Amino acid sequence: MKNLILAIFLCFSFFAFAQSGPQIKETFQKIKSQTAIDANDKTVYDLMDEFYQKSLQADDDEMTPETVHKIEKTFSDPNTKNLHLLFLFLMYQQHISQTVMAGRPSNPEFQIETMTLLENEAKSVYGKIPAIIYIYKTEALDAGQKKVEAQATVTSGLKEYPDSIPLKVYGYLHTKDEVLKKDLIKNHPHHWMVQQFGIQ
Repeated sequence: MKNLILAIFLCFSFFAFAQSGPQIKETFQKIKSQTAIDANDKTVYDLMDEFYQKSLQADDDEMTPETVHKIEKTFSDPNTKNLHLLFLFLMYQQHISQTVMAGRPSNPEFQIETMTLLENEAKSVYGKIPAIIYIYKTEALDAGQKKVEAQATVTSGLKEYPDSIPLKVYGYLHTKDEVLKKDLIKNHPHHWMVQQFGIQ
């Protein structure tokens, strides 16, 4: 398992920028084959939800050191179940962070492939897709100029998570739906995404 952890960290460096769909799938399958999968263990699901609640759903986009520590500890624990899901999640996070820091555009193919894999695997393991996956998949599809698929993802996400502020924001940006706009202005005027996109 220590070799698996090392391989994961090496993969993060390897995947920093452009990677093709087959390469992502191949690497992911290697990680998955060495991961203990347990539908009853919600540790990784809960981490993704906590990340969503604190960095996307909250008014301020600030991740607490406690959450970061919890993610690092879970990721480095060789006994973590469903580590393949956390691997995909963190791989996506690293890609976005590195492209932003380097001032380069992200790789939509990488983003879409990673989020599609994570969506399918989360549904397979937990029977449910965490809200953050709908949001990241929407962003990935938008980056790839797949607007129809992006809006379909928002629609599906809002059925599952009708109170998700980021999904409401993306829903409004895609459709200019006045009902969504009024809801955001009335109920979430201080949310960082509402302010960032100048919804008023």
